[in-house]
Amino acid sequence: MIRVELSMLVFIYLFVFLAALFSIWIAYEWGRIRREKETLRYRVRCTICATIFDDKSNATLPRCPRCGSLNERLKIGGL
Repeated sequence: MIRVELSMLVFIYLFVFLAALFSIWIAYEWGRIRREKETLRYRVRCTICATIFDDKSNATLPRCPRCGSLNERLKIGGL
């Protein structure tokens, strides 16, 4: 039988609980950032009318659905 003081048992319990909570938080943040990057991957901003639209085609110069101008694919946002 292993003898452990109550204070040490409480410390171990809190340490394990906080480590699990921190791990879940980190996993959630990585997933959230990955989803944001995936969302912004196809986002294009028109240089003429400033409309932001999604274009999932492989076109080098996607056409704006609002004004019809051709646009280059530029990164939007800080991700």
